Amino acid sequence: MAYAVYMTESFEKEMMKLSDSDRKIIEKLFVQLKENPFVGDILRYHFFREKRLREKRIYYLIYDELNCVLIVAIGNKKTQQETIDKIIELLPEFKEYITKIMHES
Repeated sequence: MAYAVYMTESFEKEMMKLSDSDRKIIEKLFVQLKENPFVGDILRYHFFREKRLREKRIYYLIYDELNCVLIVAIGNKKTQQETIDKIIELLPEFKEYITKIMHES
């Protein structure tokens, strides 16, 4: 079953700062996540993953019960732990955000 893939506004802003080639790679990642969101490396929880894009990392959350993926952040190795900790802190807000999006669709 295909998953819907969404991104936060902050991720979208960061993505627009990237080169065209990096954005194309991210678009391919979106297609991959629609088919199999469990392709990335697990980060603390089964539903929290990262996928590497050269020197960058794309962080996303899988909501199996909603059949969707929320891409929440992009970072690098240097800020990896800080980014992971912030995402975990914001898990309830991300859940509320994606639930709202899904109900509006």
